[in-house]
Amino acid sequence: MKIISGKELAAKLKKNMAKDVSTYMARFGRLPKLSVILVGEDPGSVSYVTGKAKACQEVGILNNTIRFTDTITEAELLKKIEELNSDNTVDGILVQLPLPKHINESRIIEAIEKNKDVDGFHPLNVAALWNKNDCILPCTPKGIIKLLKSENIEIKGKNTVVIGRSNIVGLPVGKLLLDENATVTITHSRTQNLPQVASEADILVVAIGKPKFVTPDFVKQGAVVIDVGVNRDIETGKLCGDVDFEACAEKTSFITKVPGGVGPMTICCLIENTLECFLKHL
Repeated sequence: MKIISGKELAAKLKKNMAKDVSTYMARFGRLPKLSVILVGEDPGSVSYVTGKAKACQEVGILNNTIRFTDTITEAELLKKIEELNSDNTVDGILVQLPLPKHINESRIIEAIEKNKDVDGFHPLNVAALWNKNDCILPCTPKGIIKLLKSENIEIKGKNTVVIGRSNIVGLPVGKLLLDENATVTITHSRTQNLPQVASEADILVVAIGKPKFVTPDFVKQGAVVIDVGVNRDIETGKLCGDVDFEACAEKTSFITKVPGGVGPMTICCLIENTLECFLKHL
């Protein structure tokens, strides 16, 4: 069993990006800029936004975090997004999710300029992904593929099961795995005989948001397990994944751990997407 370290890979990729960014001012006359909108004080959201700002600093790109209280109206938030869309010095826009219930998240995502949508959530980017057209890839699925390739894990022809069907992780990672010529089954928590279905996977990706949901009976001996979940352990209060790591690890050939697995790669790919948007805007 080997633990796949997203933290180590992200550090390596950010170092390479920083070398490129160090030449941008001389070559292009300005640096890339990421604008992040944070609504409210959700601890998880604050932590993510802080991590994104730190990554920007490490790579050498500009970052500004725009904070609003959770009483902001949808109209006010849309107005701010419109301002950022029109600002030629802003290359990437990210609205940290989740948003307060009185704000329509879909409407907010659709308001972001498609070519500044560094999360890859805009409907036109999603459609382009499924049509194999040029698009901004969603950060977490993109990071998962990079993790697998960094360990030279064969994807082509492998039986892959994804537990989770969200537009943020489950569905797009299934599509990216298909593009790598894997056989993909997308499931969810109510899939009949889910442990049996999952236990046939050579590569198991879990993105369901349920602490320690996956137990050893879900895992094929020698499987690769990618845990996307970030939860709080009900008993200890510590961060944990969707996979019961201690119980499942010995059955795997490769496994990610929470924290330190997929999360750092999500932020790394966000920075990479920002650089790609910057270069396209020139």
